[in-house]
Amino acid sequence: QVQLVESGGGLVQAGGSLRLSCAASGRTVSSYAMGWFRQAPGKEREFVAAISWSGRSTVYADPVKGRFTISRDNAKNTVFLQMNSLKSEDTAVYYCNAGVQIATMISSPYWGQGTQVTVSS
Repeated sequence: QVQLVESGGGLVQAGGSLRLSCAASGRTVSSYAMGWFRQAPGKEREFVAAISWSGRSTVYADPVKGRFTISRDNAKNTVFLQMNSLKSEDTAVYYCNAGVQIATMISSPYWGQGTQVTVSS
């Protein structure tokens, strides 16, 4: 069983940056593709970004391409999401997912508790 804990969320002005972290425990996630999803109020949870187990492959949702960067440190069992040029529409709870399918962007059952990101305009 893997436990995921997200951190790094907060309140930021439009145009600003945040770096989210997802720390895994319970078992290593170095062999899992990892992903970030987000859910805004009144909306369904949506895919944001994913990274392969090696870190060599990444995929992004169109709204965040060129602004967000996903990375991982397998030695620390941690995944990151660097978010730049934030917009009000990026406001959401951001969730980490272990075992996402990169080809289909379909999540696995392994979620963290989420971290709130609020972008003020």
